[in-house]
Amino acid sequence: MSTGGQFRQLRILFLLLILFAVAASSLLTRWRTTSWERPLVVALYPVNGDGSEAASDYIARLDRDSFADIESFFEEEAAYYHLLLKQPFELVMGPVLDELPPQPPPQASILGNVAWSLKIRWWAWRVAREQGPPADIQMFLLYFDPQGHPVLRHSLGLQKGLLGMVNLFATRRMAGTNRLVIAHELLHTVGATDKYDPATDLPVYPQGYAEPDRQPLLPQVLAEIMAGRIPVAPGEAVQARSLGQALIGPRTALEIRWLKALPEAGATVAAD
Repeated sequence: MSTGGQFRQLRILFLLLILFAVAASSLLTRWRTTSWERPLVVALYPVNGDGSEAASDYIARLDRDSFADIESFFEEEAAYYHLLLKQPFELVMGPVLDELPPQPPPQASILGNVAWSLKIRWWAWRVAREQGPPADIQMFLLYFDPQGHPVLRHSLGLQKGLLGMVNLFATRRMAGTNRLVIAHELLHTVGATDKYDPATDLPVYPQGYAEPDRQPLLPQVLAEIMAGRIPVAPGEAVQARSLGQALIGPRTALEIRWLKALPEAGATVAAD
């Protein structure tokens, strides 16, 4: 075999070893974060998303108690699914960041998304190293003045990287919805998938319905948190306004390893 051929084989072997290491690392990370042997520490980093005075004033009033509903929601849902761990997530406050996280590309593409994913993961690692606090998951909370931003870009939660970038309104009127969105994106980081149709934003039946066995089916009164909306009529759903109007459905519980198998239709969740 020629020297060039040997070099090519060595290069392929090296790349395969890298891919294997990355895959193994991803599997180990998923196992570690969804073994639920201890609470996952979640660092919350407020960020002024638009540089506005309204966002700055709102952020100045935030503290850990501002997000207590999120911990309570997960504790209640964990108890429903008989999770042995009482507190799945422990929220801690990180410092207010002056630097915006890298934004996803305006036009989606495979290469663009890969490049952005690597860039934001590097950025988040640098923030954790330089500013802390120590955490399993990082959530970057970008606040915007609703007067100038009546509609926000979609928020993101990444399982690869264990981080979220959440776009929120800097107003007390939307505090309940903000916490629901944070919880939604936090669940993405531990493996939960969306339960709504991206073309219509309508919850997908049955996994996107909080009570898919309800009779009559509509209107529903709660939202499955990974759908975010409450179906009220055929082709119509309203946004849940707080975590009090949401729950974690069985499909989501299965994805984050709170369930070992889906219960049969009409059955209640049983302890392991």
